[in-house]
Amino acid sequence: MYDLYAIAEEHLVAAHRSEHGRSANLLLRQQPLRQTVIALTAGTKLDEHNAPPAASLQVLRGVLKLRTATEEIELTNGDLYLVPQERHSLVAVTDVAFLLTAVND
Repeated sequence: MYDLYAIAEEHLVAAHRSEHGRSANLLLRQQPLRQTVIALTAGTKLDEHNAPPAASLQVLRGVLKLRTATEEIELTNGDLYLVPQERHSLVAVTDVAFLLTAVND
């Protein structure tokens, strides 16, 4: 069993220590499922990248913005969002920690 909020707090501290403003921890890897806690400091971006075949983001703390070519959505504490099947980028509006659940082929 995992305490996601405690892990999120640990990685926010680590993100502040990182020169890149981010920290991540792969919690579960049971093919095809992967779950990762990711923490970003305010203003940190994850550049545009492809979406896996299926994925969701659940915000554990803070505010996160997801951008695609056609959409920009702001996610906050407790939000669960199905990642669209298109290239996208992420930016931390505030310090943020989220759970990325992905299913890969």
